[in-house]
Amino acid sequence: MSRKRVAMWAVAGLGLAGTFLPAAASAHELHKLKHHVLNHHYVHHYARPAVPARNVADSSGFGPTSPGISSILIDARTGQVISASDADTPRYPASLTKLMTLDLAFQALNAGRMSLDTQIPVSEHAASVEPVKLGLRPGSTISVRDAILAMTTMSANDAATALGEYLGGGSEARCAQMMTLRAHALGMAQTQFANASGLPNPNQVTTARDLAMLARDIVENYPQFQTFFEVTSFDFHGRKVFSNNGMLKSYAGATGMKTGYTDLARHNLVTSAARGGKQLIGVVLHEPSWPTSYHQMTAMLDSGFGGHVDMTRAMVAAASNPAPAHMQAAKVERVASRTPTRAAPLPDSTRQPTATKHWVAQLGLYKYESNARVAAMKARQLHGHGIAQIQHVRRDGKALWLAQLTGLTYDGAHDTCRAMKAHGGLCNVLPPQADHLAMLSGPDGT
Repeated sequence: MSRKRVAMWAVAGLGLAGTFLPAAASAHELHKLKHHVLNHHYVHHYARPAVPARNVADSSGFGPTSPGISSILIDARTGQVISASDADTPRYPASLTKLMTLDLAFQALNAGRMSLDTQIPVSEHAASVEPVKLGLRPGSTISVRDAILAMTTMSANDAATALGEYLGGGSEARCAQMMTLRAHALGMAQTQFANASGLPNPNQVTTARDLAMLARDIVENYPQFQTFFEVTSFDFHGRKVFSNNGMLKSYAGATGMKTGYTDLARHNLVTSAARGGKQLIGVVLHEPSWPTSYHQMTAMLDSGFGGHVDMTRAMVAAASNPAPAHMQAAKVERVASRTPTRAAPLPDSTRQPTATKHWVAQLGLYKYESNARVAAMKARQLHGHGIAQIQHVRRDGKALWLAQLTGLTYDGAHDTCRAMKAHGGLCNVLPPQADHLAMLSGPDGT
């Protein structure tokens, strides 16, 4: 290997190491996880290999800008993969990043750490981001409600950054760390976030499969916020803001989600749709244009639903869904006070949770990612409770995958393990403080 190539790999390695260094609290949590894994492990060996881990900076062509399109279609209820193509190829997420910012916001709303009427301050940094933006002024405030609507409709970067800073206790970088921790807790093993908006950053990488997991978490665990994704327009301080998601008015049954574009990420789309009691989630990444993105998504969803339904004029009219009055309680923009509303803290997994949904059904360690994912989803399907998640860990120098079902009550965890053992599987109940992944969930266990 040439000196030049050695140097290139050394720099890439240092860069990746820097992006994955956890905060002090997270390092303590990770130590507890590793300690627990060493004492409660079951390693499973299967012939089918998982997708090999690759450096996102790899010059072999397997990287965020590698040729081709990545896609996946899943059943939102069961998590079953219906179809996939290059679903594990790393890609830049562009504004699809905002789905994770929204996921954290929905957590905070559920936990009572903020409300839709909470006023969040707009910093100079948030006001300065480009290019798609509401035009927020530094020193002003915006309600959480309006920030969410601005993100789900026009994909406003200033609103996303302001919300991210608030969720991160005044720091967007801290919010990005929370986003990455949440991603890994959901099983999004190839995802790393660097900001709250999706603006270009070489360290911000994901995959189609990971984004499908994120979209499913939102669809399944936060149905009360679904309307935000279906809105096609809303009024903001006297002007109407329109949605840029063409699927809402072109696909029968579309219930929204998100679009995203940058020069390197190209055209990206996540769509949820429901027909006849069935709900699907599709992800297409790295498309050359919006027409091809919509065409690919339409074909995927049609195949999952078993046919195409043409949009009638009545359907198009019904899809023109402005935000209802209760969602548009916009307040006059005001200058932030010297004592702004307290920001939501980083999840603290060292304290004893007050809620009961923190028990874990640990399903063991697996040699391959695919098998860990199957085990976690199987456990989730048995009773329809908990959050299926996988996590990449190392034991004795070996890369393994930990499968768990988290966010369970005491009875739920024990019932799950009894059911898993009845089906010939392995399962071990862990109390709330035994595993840091469960603690990364909010107080409501989601």
